[in-house]
Amino acid sequence: MAAYLRQTEGIFKKAGEKNNRNNEYQFWQQDNHPVQCDTNDTLDSRVNYLHENPVRAGLVRNVQDYVYSSAIDYYTEEKGLLEMDFV
Repeated sequence: MAAYLRQTEGIFKKAGEKNNRNNEYQFWQQDNHPVQCDTNDTLDSRVNYLHENPVRAGLVRNVQDYVYSSAIDYYTEEKGLLEMDFV
């Protein structure tokens, strides 16, 4: 376990050294850029992107199969775990 922690710390330290806005370590991805969702098309695109994340990560084959996603509510007649307010 100690070797794993040292290795992980080294990864965060190396990432921090590459970014001039950090003093030592970087945990979060640097390249996050806000996107203004000012049209229905943009909003739909972002919702679809979020629903596709579990598929891209290899967790499920279909977006509606990920139990913690609202995709089942958006793309089927079934209901997911939580009550949805559609955007």
